[in-house]
Amino acid sequence: MSCFNPIVALWCLSFLKLMFMHQIMARRHNSVDPTKGFISLPFNQSYYIIQKPYDVPEDKRYSFIDGVHKLWVFSNDQPHTLTSETKPRTEIAVQGYNYSSGVWQFEGHGYVPQGTSGVCIMQVFGAAPPHATTLMVRVYNGSLMYYNQTVLVPRIYDRWFQLNVVHNVDLAKVKVFVDGRLQLEADGRGGTSHTFKCGVYAQSGDSFYMESRWKQVRILRKCD
Repeated sequence: MSCFNPIVALWCLSFLKLMFMHQIMARRHNSVDPTKGFISLPFNQSYYIIQKPYDVPEDKRYSFIDGVHKLWVFSNDQPHTLTSETKPRTEIAVQGYNYSSGVWQFEGHGYVPQGTSGVCIMQVFGAAPPHATTLMVRVYNGSLMYYNQTVLVPRIYDRWFQLNVVHNVDLAKVKVFVDGRLQLEADGRGGTSHTFKCGVYAQSGDSFYMESRWKQVRILRKCD
């Protein structure tokens, strides 16, 4: 004798749909536009370089197809210069928009495939010694993190997400938004020159293969 009740099943389905729509509306309600009050600056291939292992051709670690930057690196790769003692990287390094004052912003849609771990995918380069960076957004075992200290989003693998990083140099503050929601506000680290980078830059505990993808990258500056 079947215990299936179509009326109960229909009610459960309607309830689940309602809860799903409620979650979507709640997310939209909590999201903001971090770019409000900023101006978007011109950004094309003349405004960045690809930093990659010095001993391999660029197309062996980077591609740009249909508007998507794909960057990958291996843990046993060489650094980006002969004299560097840093771990391997393949990064889009912004050029021409180095800044020392004001309020600047990076925006991009990122994607990190399953298995990539122990890696910086975005950074604000430049800080007062002994630091080299003001901010690093890293991935460890599927979690998007501020350095290796604070979890920003616990599950980031295999989906596109919007990342906005706002650096207020004058107030020495940095904010991180993910999908329009503020996830972090942290102190700056000083320094007289800063720039943005995104891609993959190996950190401690790095996986053998590291990859991130980026599209719709923008550099913005706060209107005076």
